[in-house]
Amino acid sequence: MKDVLTVIMAGGRGQRLMPLTDDRSKPAVPFGGIYRLIDIPLSNCINSQIYKILVFPQYKSQSLVDHLEEGWNIFSADLGHYIRIAAPQQRLGTEWYRGTADCVRQNLYLLERERPRYVLILSGDHVYKMDYSKFREYHEAKGADVTVGLLEVDRSTASEFGIAEVDNDFRIRAWQEKPKEPKAIPDDPERSLASMGIYLFRADLLIDLLHKTDDDDFGGDIIPKLIGELKVMAYPYRRLNKIMDYVRMVDEEGVRRRILVEGTRDSQYWRDVGTLDSYWNANMDLTGVDPFFNLYGSLWPIRTYQRQYPPAKFVLNQPDATPPRVGTAVDSIVSPGCIISGGIVRSSVLSCNVLVRSWAEVDESVIMDDVEVGRYCRIKKAIIDKHNYIPPHTQIGIDPQADRSRFEVTPRGIVVVPKGYFK
Repeated sequence: MKDVLTVIMAGGRGQRLMPLTDDRSKPAVPFGGIYRLIDIPLSNCINSQIYKILVFPQYKSQSLVDHLEEGWNIFSADLGHYIRIAAPQQRLGTEWYRGTADCVRQNLYLLERERPRYVLILSGDHVYKMDYSKFREYHEAKGADVTVGLLEVDRSTASEFGIAEVDNDFRIRAWQEKPKEPKAIPDDPERSLASMGIYLFRADLLIDLLHKTDDDDFGGDIIPKLIGELKVMAYPYRRLNKIMDYVRMVDEEGVRRRILVEGTRDSQYWRDVGTLDSYWNANMDLTGVDPFFNLYGSLWPIRTYQRQYPPAKFVLNQPDATPPRVGTAVDSIVSPGCIISGGIVRSSVLSCNVLVRSWAEVDESVIMDDVEVGRYCRIKKAIIDKHNYIPPHTQIGIDPQADRSRFEVTPRGIVVVPKGYFK
């Protein structure tokens, strides 16, 4: 993969993720306790042996830049490896980026300087595991000019996406943006192919194309125009994506074994965390005995900046007290620096330095850094941003009417507490 240059779009404003994106860009939103969303595509690149990466930020990017500089300074310039953060520079005029294609166009000099064979374009805010080397092999085997990563979705929900119409060889023949009647996959009448925002271009083609056109977006403008002129192929992600990793199982003799499996559940998983509900869902997918998205695989690790906090601690076990006082967490992710002091955490994701005090209950919630949950608090189905010190006896996610008078409440009923609301 030495001749592949990856471009990661990281300038998203994330309007539908407000208030989480009030002070940070969408790719910088915390995820899974210790990560940021951008860690997912970056880890996919490293695991796919891609070591030339350009990151294009724009909206409120400082926390994203800090995270990348602190946690992703792992590349060797002597080997020609790098991750470069290219801030918007208005090199072609006075406008900021108008879309994904315009973003790359305004930074074409970086591609021309590197002159790779292929350019892989990714979004910085999707949750999935993908082997981009297999994506490239498919692209070459099909003799494609452009290959688009596509997700098989139910036709009932396909109208929310850009949809590709393909022939029996999965060559894209037409493109529909959020159609009322989405076209089905030829051999699966109940499903359609939806855009994942993943594109592999021949570099010479992409550079020439962006010099000749002023189109703003790849999905909305460029891909539909190329379909009739060039060979644009669909990559059906859930059919072809195969992640190798170890899983634990019990054999017929009752012995626990660790076996290597190609095509784990992670090979099928993909989420666009574009809304507060989908963000909450993606975090909940990490919890439980058999999570939908596994952070614990040894062959496909998710990397990030590891901050220096002490180990998590669980204290006070007084089950016979009235009421019982037990510091415990079940079906949850608890990050370093957390102290569960006599409270109970269930099916939740806690970021670093969270303190849950005695007799408090936290259920099905995402708690970000530096949050204190006071005594007797009840938190249920909530997202609580950093720097909140929640007073004793506070209830969040229990009384919908009271919640709506103070906080953002999603269509699913998830209560979102903005950063620093409780001082």
